Amino acid sequence: MPKRLTLILLPEEAADQSRQHQVAADQLGIEPKRIKAIRVIKRSIDARGGWVKYQLLADVFIDENPPAENPEKLFSFDRDISNSEPVIIVGFGPAGMFAALRLIELGKKPVIIERGKNVQQRRRDLAAINKQGEINPDSNYCFGEGGAGTYSDGKLYTRSTKRGDIYRILDILIQHGADEDIKVNAHPHIGTNKLPKIVEAIRKTILDAGGEIHFNTRLTGFIKSDDSIEGIRIKNIENGEENILRSSNVILATGHSARDIYQILYDEKITIEAKPFALGVRIEHPQTIIDTMQYHCDVRGEFLPPASYSLTHQHNGRGVYSFCMCPGGIIAPASTNPGEIVVNGWSPSKRNNPFANSGIVAEVKEIDYQKYLSFGPLAAMKYQSVVEQRSFEAGQGKLRAPAQRMIDFVNGKTSSDLPLCSYLPGITSTDLMNVLPSEISAALKDALRSFGKKMKTYYTNEAVLVATESRTSSPVRIPRDKETLQHPQLKGLYPCGEGAGYAGGIVSAAMDGERCANKIADSN
Repeated sequence: MPKRLTLILLPEEAADQSRQHQVAADQLGIEPKRIKAIRVIKRSIDARGGWVKYQLLADVFIDENPPAENPEKLFSFDRDISNSEPVIIVGFGPAGMFAALRLIELGKKPVIIERGKNVQQRRRDLAAINKQGEINPDSNYCFGEGGAGTYSDGKLYTRSTKRGDIYRILDILIQHGADEDIKVNAHPHIGTNKLPKIVEAIRKTILDAGGEIHFNTRLTGFIKSDDSIEGIRIKNIENGEENILRSSNVILATGHSARDIYQILYDEKITIEAKPFALGVRIEHPQTIIDTMQYHCDVRGEFLPPASYSLTHQHNGRGVYSFCMCPGGIIAPASTNPGEIVVNGWSPSKRNNPFANSGIVAEVKEIDYQKYLSFGPLAAMKYQSVVEQRSFEAGQGKLRAPAQRMIDFVNGKTSSDLPLCSYLPGITSTDLMNVLPSEISAALKDALRSFGKKMKTYYTNEAVLVATESRTSSPVRIPRDKETLQHPQLKGLYPCGEGAGYAGGIVSAAMDGERCANKIADSN
């Protein structure tokens, strides 16, 4: 039986297998030659105390070789479900994908509609966004195969362990091409450059089993009979052809940016609710500043990854926090409609870009969107969209984003110039007080001063604030029964994932998709 140890190693030691063996042997009081193998279970970095170290939770095999790792696939989707009972899935992001995979395991046929394009065709629309500032409202960084997850960095950590089996989700991703290190690293990350191939592999698995995927297809309405769903109305975006898909089970997994879906639900008198969310800016520093700050060194060593950070603050009862921190990343244009500016961030697998960016957002409370109460349950969404439109106007067109140096923002001074920025459509110097709601600006200013006291070099005019980071979560919740996961008003409709208000990232959305699939199997 292996001995499970926690090994504390310098970065260069963690990269040296012989040194790992020596440290483990010293800890066990044995000769290093008796250690046949070390298998790392969890890897994290600890930069506290003025020196940086790796912490490895590992199984150490003494006088015995480890058992061979099973080369067989952990999960089998090799079954023909082409003639099985169909289940409609609206949206092909993480929630929809993993719902489809789980349905195949359960012997049901996923029939997926996705308003956007597949990953290959989607790249052309992303290029048009970055180079020409042109938005295709159906194919962009948020809509298309894989959803926002395909181009949102591939961060896989979640604080939720109650919604499902996190390691099952990671294993399925590994089975479709992700690096096995995602099961070991404390903050697993795939990288936007690698995600498209994984998404394509998942698509192939679904199609090979007999599932259906209809790209360029919008949901336009629901077919109901009394208190039950019977199907959906759809429209092909390319040719305008309208059709009907019938099923007594529909998983609604459209993501948090599909505003037209909320409007359809509202128009058809299917209950939805306004939901508080968070809004702010994306802040970009040179990566060297974050490295120096976090690793307590002048130059980051070759055995350390680009550093990240996590920050929180309270301002008059309003939470302010960092969100989706991307070391070695870029700021991406995440708008889904012309006339709005939305920004997000992502990193490639090597995280080797010269900038670090993170959302810094403040809680939007119910009192903040009281002026939009005439929009009913869409009030928070209206508040969100107004800020995004104001941001577009301040950026002066072509998806240029309004921006301001950090200290200038806090001092209420329009920046005379701006630093280099990774946001490809470009940035325009603006006083962000004219873009952000006053309650959000006040909270951000107070938080940035506080963050500067916690981390001295963080508060600097070398950092630039880019507006608007507004799609942190859905501004609408679609209610569902806690036990059945069905909409309380419409049997057979399963609100799912981030767009329904029940997830907050790739892993939690994937787990929620699986939960909905399981409930459908249980109810049939």
